[in-house]
This record gives sequence, C-alpha cells and structure tokens, in this order.
Amino acid sequence: MKYTNADAVLPEALIKEIQRRFPGGLIYIPKPKEARIKWGERSGSREWIQERNREMCNRYTQGETIDQLAARFCLSIDSIKKIVYCRKNREN
Repeated sequence: MKYTNADAVLPEALIKEIQRRFPGGLIYIPKPKEARIKWGERSGSREWIQERNREMCNRYTQGETIDQLAARFCLSIDSIKKIVYCRKNREN
C-alpha cells in the first residue's frame, strides 16, 4: 500500500477536522466495499481452488477414498474431509 500525504489530496478544512479528532498518527482509509477485490480473484487462485475442490468432490462421489484424495491432492485428511463434506463444494 502506497503512503500518501494528506496535504496532497485532502482539503485543508478536512485535514483540520481529522487532526481535531485524531491528533497525529496514521489512519487507514479502506476502499469502498464495491471496489474491493476478493482474495485470489486477480491471480486466478480462487477459481483454481474452486475447480480443484469440485474435482475432489466428484472423485469422492465416484468412490475414491479420503486417503486416496489426500495423497492425490497433497492435502491433509482433515482438509479433504472439510472439502468433500461441504455442501457448497458439491453444488458448484
């Protein structure tokens, strides 16, 4: 995240009001909710993981065991259980 000096982007009256309420220090101003990007959307990781989870669920419903899936996908047995027992992964 890039640091920007408030003097460069905010009106003086607003700076004075902020200083009155918060005298010194750093303030984080988040993006509006509609401008936020969820984790993995930019890189494609989210889509890749969802596809991997769908494949796991399909293999599980076709008879592959939890142990086989853990070995195939290099995940712990507990992680595999969370994925294949989760209803939303089976529906996607």
